[in-house]
Amino acid sequence: MSEATSAVPVCIAGTGSYLPEKVVTNADLEAKVDTTDEWIVTRTGIRERRMAAADEYTSHMATKAAEKALDQAGIKPEDVQLIIVATITPDTLTPATACYVQERLGAFGAVAFDISAACSGFLYSMKIAKRLISDGAFENALIIGAEKLSSFVNWEDRNTCVLFGDGAGAAVIKKATCPEDGEILATEMGTDGRQTHLLNIPGGGSACPTTIENADKHLATLAMLGKEVFKHAVTRMKQSAEKVIERSGLKPEDIALVVPHQANLRIIDAIAERLDVPTERVFTNLQKYGNTSAAAVAIALDEANRSGKIKKGEHAVLVVFGAGLTWAAAAVRW
Repeated sequence: MSEATSAVPVCIAGTGSYLPEKVVTNADLEAKVDTTDEWIVTRTGIRERRMAAADEYTSHMATKAAEKALDQAGIKPEDVQLIIVATITPDTLTPATACYVQERLGAFGAVAFDISAACSGFLYSMKIAKRLISDGAFENALIIGAEKLSSFVNWEDRNTCVLFGDGAGAAVIKKATCPEDGEILATEMGTDGRQTHLLNIPGGGSACPTTIENADKHLATLAMLGKEVFKHAVTRMKQSAEKVIERSGLKPEDIALVVPHQANLRIIDAIAERLDVPTERVFTNLQKYGNTSAAAVAIALDEANRSGKIKKGEHAVLVVFGAGLTWAAAAVRW
């Protein structure tokens, strides 16, 4: 699904991210499950990931990332008008994690809600915020991808527990007042509900509540058919990225940086090849953090921004894929 051309330009005014202190290395996992560092690195590119403390929730991480984004954007919490938190690991099923973030920030003038689109959630949030701002409903928005996936991983399943980590990333979206502000040029998102079985958390919802009888079956943990997910991910990410590149009037040589979802190095390499973008212009940090779902592209964007990988006036393409199946992309002039 694409959007009509916006009459009001909308830009990214600031970014932020937060990673928990605890580092879990592949060697740490070797002691828990039947796996090796070589097996994990060869198949995924992941070397370590972060794990939140027991008393550190998704809202805590989201708030810390949000504070950094607001500081960079020069916007006070009380001036924030919209907060969207993308997460599949909310503090509670209700109220929304965004409500807890609003309270922690003191952003009591903001409308706050969550969306659940798995790894695509941050770019879904970007599209929603861009439209609401360009339509005049809000002047600014705080969008956050935050996950505590360690609470939803089966630590006895070597095929999934090695993949995921915790963290949060955020961005402030606002009306652009001059060309120097940059612009979100185009966004794209899509869904294929026929593939819900490929990547899901089968238990814990109304279809399969957690009970005393099934509590030991790990139904409320992530389950994945990796090979099928890989195939769909490469195809859908390529298609959505190509659409935003075309609608923005860009060519591969115009793209200073591609910021893809950080799930698997093989997927990232395949996307770079299919978009005809050299690997040195593709940002990766999954070796440090693993797959942090909705937080992954947000954390990567913040690190690319703060490290100077993307500079004022340059073009970046963000592209993601997640459970649902969902996918999304955005083309940005920084």
